[in-house]
Amino acid sequence: MTRDESRPWRALYRPGLDESAVLQPTSLVEAWRRRVDAAPDRVAIAYFDTALTAREVDRMSDALGAALQDRGVGSGEHVGIHLQNVPQYAIAMLALWKIGAAAVVLNPMYFGRELRMPVEDSGAVGIIATDADVPAIRDSVAGTRAGWILSTSERDLQTRNDPRAFAPGQTVDASVDGDLMTVISENAGRSPEPVTISPDDLALLTYTSGTTGPPKGAMNSHANVAAVARSFADFVGVVPGDVVLAIAPLFHITGAVINATLGLIEDATLVFAGRFRPEVTLDAFSEHGVTYTIGSITAYNALMRLEEAGPEHFASVKTLYSGGAPIPPSTVDRFRQRFGHYIHNGYGMTETTSGVIAVPPGARAPVDESSGTLSIGVPLPGIDAQVVGLDGRTVSPGEQGELVLSGPQIVSGYWRNEEATRSTMPGGRLHTGDVAVMDSDGWVYLVDRLKDQINSSGYKVWPREVEDALYEHDAVFEAAVVGLPDEYRGEKVVAFASLKAGRAATEDELIAFAGSRLAAYKRPVEVHVVAELPKTQTGKIRRRELRDEHSPSRSS
Repeated sequence: MTRDESRPWRALYRPGLDESAVLQPTSLVEAWRRRVDAAPDRVAIAYFDTALTAREVDRMSDALGAALQDRGVGSGEHVGIHLQNVPQYAIAMLALWKIGAAAVVLNPMYFGRELRMPVEDSGAVGIIATDADVPAIRDSVAGTRAGWILSTSERDLQTRNDPRAFAPGQTVDASVDGDLMTVISENAGRSPEPVTISPDDLALLTYTSGTTGPPKGAMNSHANVAAVARSFADFVGVVPGDVVLAIAPLFHITGAVINATLGLIEDATLVFAGRFRPEVTLDAFSEHGVTYTIGSITAYNALMRLEEAGPEHFASVKTLYSGGAPIPPSTVDRFRQRFGHYIHNGYGMTETTSGVIAVPPGARAPVDESSGTLSIGVPLPGIDAQVVGLDGRTVSPGEQGELVLSGPQIVSGYWRNEEATRSTMPGGRLHTGDVAVMDSDGWVYLVDRLKDQINSSGYKVWPREVEDALYEHDAVFEAAVVGLPDEYRGEKVVAFASLKAGRAATEDELIAFAGSRLAAYKRPVEVHVVAELPKTQTGKIRRRELRDEHSPSRSS
C-alpha cells in the first residue's frame, strides 16, 4: 500500500482491506436483512446447548417487534434493556431497530438512582429485564415514563442448566407485564408494521458520566454502529462463518457493538455464555470453536488464573482483542507464552461508538521507551485521528497533545444536552480529553488523561461518584479518589480521606461503607486515612499529586 503521509497508519492495514465500505451509511436493519438473505440457515446465536439460525432469530425478533408495536412502542421511542449477556439481548435490539425504536443500554448492576437517571432522562417507555430484578427495577423507575417491564429468564433458550452459570433454586415469577419468550411465542408468524428507518436514526442510547454534572446520553445512530461494526470486522478480518464470543458485557458500548452487532451483521455465529464466569467462558471457547472476541484485560487475567486452562482451549482462535482498560506489556507476554495468542490492544469511547483505534491483527504493538506504555494501535478505516496542542494545531510526531477524532463512527452529540455537545464535539470533531502521542508511522500512545476517569476492569468509574459515597459517612471531612495501575483490573479505585476533628473511622470501615452505596466495580479497593489532602492555593484537591505519589513507579 502506498504510504499516505496524512494517514501513515494505512500502510499497516492488512492487504485487501476495503476501506470504502465504512463510508457507505446504512441502517442496521438493512445490514441484518442482507445477512439473513445471504445465509438464512447459518447459526446466528449459540447459547450453551442451543443454536439459533439467522432465520429463527429473524422470526423471533419480528414477533417481538410486532408485540412491542401493540404496546404502543413507535418509531423514535426508547426502550431500556437491563440484561446480562444472553440471546434475548440481541433479539430485543433487533426487534427495536425493526420498529424504528432505540435501545437504552442499561447496566444490570444499577438500581435506585443509578438506574432511574438514564431511564428518566431518556424517556424510556418500557424496560426488558431479568425476572429476578423486576421488583427492584419497578421501585427504581416508579413515576417515570417506563410503563411496563417485560421479564425474561437467563435459563431460557438453553436446556443444559450448567450449575456454574445457573444456581439451583426456586423459579422466579415473570413480570405482571409479560414474559419475553411467551410474548414471542404468542406472536409467532407476525411481522411488525413496516417503518422507514434512516441511517441517521438513533439505534443505541448509551450513558457515560462526566467529571462534573450528570451522566450524558451518547446518541449512537444506525450509521455510527454499522460503521464501527463494519470497520472493526474488516480491520480484524472477520469473515462469514467466524465465531464471535460475547465476553465484553453488552451493556457496555464495546460489547453491544464490536461483539454483538458485529457478530449479527457480519454473518458470524454470536456465542453467549451469560454473565462472565471464567470457567464457563473457557469452555465456550473450545465448545463453540471461537475465532474472535474482545474483552477487558480483567477477563483475560481471570482465564490465566484457571489451572485447567491450556492452549487447546484457544485452538480455533484467530484474533483476540482487549479494550476498556490499560494493558501492561508483561500481561500480554504471559498470555502469549502460555496460550500461544497475542492480545491486541484496542481503544474506543461511548462517543466513538466503541473501538476506533486498534493494533492490526498479527502485529505487535510497540512500547514507548520513555514511559513503558504499550501503544493502543492505529486508527481504523474511516477515522481521522490527530494529536493537537493547546492552540488547536496538530503537533509533530512524538509530541504530546489531546487526541481528537472525526469520522462516521463519531456520534452527533448527547441526548438533550447541546451545551455538552458543543464543548466536546465542536464542528463534529471529538475532543477525547486524553493526552496522547502519535509517532511517524501512526501508532498512538495514551500518555495521561485530561479527565480523571478511572478504567477498572473495562468499566468507567468517575472519582466524584465514589467521593460522594464517602462523604455520606459522618466521620469523613474530605475525600479524593484516583485510579492506580493494577495488573488484574487495569486500574484500581483508590480513595484518600481525612476525618473530622474528634471522629474516628478505620480504612476497612470506609471501604465497606462506600461499597454498600456503589456498584461493585466502583467500590474502592483501598482507602487511606490521611491527616490532610493536598490542595491548590484556591482550595482544590490535587488528585494528580495523590496519583503520582502512590503510583508503583514512584514508590518502587
